Amino acid sequence: MSDLNQRIEAMYRSDVRGAWLMIGALWIVILFVLIMSWPYIPDSGVRTVVVLAAAAVLIFNTASISAMVKNYAEDKDFIYGLDIKHYDESKKMKG
Repeated sequence: MSDLNQRIEAMYRSDVRGAWLMIGALWIVILFVLIMSWPYIPDSGVRTVVVLAAAAVLIFNTASISAMVKNYAEDKDFIYGLDIKHYDESKKMKG
């Protein structure tokens, strides 16, 4: 594996790891807020709306990150190759 391919793969793995960590954090925060606010929501209709809204946020954000990761996997050579090329050129210009 060439040095460029190794760098591309390292950047891709780092971005995927960061994306899933952020989704994990989102799930934890949304569920925490839902649990902590539950006793203060007296109406069952409002509780239903809150649960559905939280579920929509979690489902749509998880799906969008999943699609992004899939897209990055398909185009990682182009996406990260371009980033690495520009990074290397800026390093050369600086010194």
